[in-house]
Parts: sequence; structure tokens; C-alpha cells
Amino acid sequence: MASGQHGGAEVFYEDLVRALARTGVDQACVIRPYPMRAALLSAAGCRVSTMVFGGPLDLVTPWKLARVASLENPDVILGWMNRACRSLPKGPWVNVGRLGGYYNLKYYRRCAHLICNTPDIAAYVVREGRPANQVHYIPNFCPVAAEPPVVRAVLKTPEGAKVLLILARLHEVKGIDVALRALRNLPDAYLWIAGDGPEESHLKHLATDLGVASRVRFLGWRDDRSALLRAADVCLVPSRYEPFGNVVVNAWSHDVPVVAAASQGPGFLITDGVNGLKVPVEDAEALAAAINSVLKDPGLGQRLIQGGRARVTAEFSEAAVVGRYRQVLETITR
Repeated sequence: MASGQHGGAEVFYEDLVRALARTGVDQACVIRPYPMRAALLSAAGCRVSTMVFGGPLDLVTPWKLARVASLENPDVILGWMNRACRSLPKGPWVNVGRLGGYYNLKYYRRCAHLICNTPDIAAYVVREGRPANQVHYIPNFCPVAAEPPVVRAVLKTPEGAKVLLILARLHEVKGIDVALRALRNLPDAYLWIAGDGPEESHLKHLATDLGVASRVRFLGWRDDRSALLRAADVCLVPSRYEPFGNVVVNAWSHDVPVVAAASQGPGFLITDGVNGLKVPVEDAEALAAAINSVLKDPGLGQRLIQGGRARVTAEFSEAAVVGRYRQVLETITR
């Protein structure tokens, strides 16, 4: 994996590697030099190499990657998104690319097979010309850590307040500004935003301008997803663009009702009124109304929780997803 330090796709890479290791899969990982990620993967029993992955003019990384592959002699090399897949070495192994979005397939020319985390992305890849028997749909899962809920007082939040939680990079596509606008119509709610990114300063100023800053907590990047979710009353996914929506599965796995904008991933995952509530993208008033309906109707919240839990059990459990990865990769190598 050659992408950044933080993000949903990066977290799922770590989760998947460790889950595969727990089932006995022997893995060597090549990543950018982030010490915490390297330590995490090493602790799972993986051999870890770090490389720069500096772009098209970086001639050293492809040479190093080819050398590691030659020494490891793997059955499969799994490339995680664009930057990694364009550098995959050729050899007697099978190159497989994993896509979490509607990416330009020029980066995947070295891949014999592609794994997509939604049926719609898989259909897009086939429309772009890849044979259907080389394209595989495997969703994400969310591990549940044994963490107690975050103590609200630590985050300067009244014990009786309703807590809305966003787990996302602070980027325009995540629609956090829409959630801030919605908060104006939710006077009894506090909003926790766990993530970092380029929009942090803008969002803080916006919260002040909207008069909601006293009820917003910018938490920065957090590694205690389970603890935050267990302390929340509603999980929000207000994204303008979201190919899958790991946070939806995260919330379902922790029995937290979900309210989401109907972008690509949440639109696919959520059945409105059954396992979550969907609202139009960019509609702050509709978002506030949907949140308010969950907060005011405990029965609705419980129905959404039950629906989410059923969907996780059927499709998005760790056992189901890891089993599917093993099945696909073993079939490919045969």
C-alpha cells in the first residue's frame, strides 16, 4: 500500500492484513515509512518493508519492490489502490489490484484481477473493458474493539447531551460543512468530528460563523473508533462523495443508528428506514430532520440498529469478508 498515513481505506488495509494473519495467511507488506503502521503490521506477524513510492519519476521504488517480490516469491501480490498498483512488478505470481473507488484503470494495467468493494464499482470496471471473470466484488468489514465508551466529560460534553459522531477526513467531499449547518436546527445535540485534513481551519471558522462552535468538538485523527461509537447516539455520514462508506458498517457493528447522505456507497448500503436513514446530498435541513426523528423516537433508533446488525451478520462480518478474500485469492492462484 502506497497511500497516506490516515484515511478509511488505509485503516481497512490494516484491518484486513491483521485479519488474514489471524487465519494463517503468510504475508509480506510493503508500505510507506509510517512507523506506527509498520509496528502494527509487524505485531501481526507480517514481514514489513518500507519504500518511498514517490511517483512516476521514482525509479528506485519499483526496483526495490521487484527485489522484495523476487525474494518472497509470493503466490499473489495485492496492490492497494492507484499508486501501489502502477508499481507492481511482473513475475510468476498473480498481480491483483484492490479498488475502493471509480479510479482510472490505467493504473491497473499490471493487474490480472481486480477486487472492488461495491457491486457498482465492479460494474464500472467491467464497463471500462475488463472481463467480468477478472473482476470480483468483496465488501469491507469493521472489527469491534473491546473499548469502553469515551467519557463525555473528557470531551467537554454534558452527560445528558445527544452526541452526533462523524468519522472522516476533513475534506470537502465528506460534507462536514453540511452537518455543521444541520446542527443549527439541533439545539440539544453536540457534534464530535474525528479526523484531520485540509478543511480543518475552514470548518472551525464555519462553526463559529454558524453559532454552533460551542457544541462542536474537533478531535483530530483518532484510533479509538469503537470507544467513540459506543459513546454516540447517532453516526453521521454526510458525504457528497463516498464510494463505499466504511463508517456505515462501523456504526452497524457497534449498534449505533446511521443517518447518511445518499451518495454512492451509503446509497447502496442503506435501505432507508430499515437499517439507516438516507437524505439528499447537500441538504442540511433534511439531515437535521432525519437526525431529529432518530433522537425523538427511541423505537425508530432500535429498529435501525437491529436492521444494521442483521446486515453485518449476513454480509459484512470479519469472518464472511476474510473468507471471501481467501476464496477469491486461492481460486486465482489455481
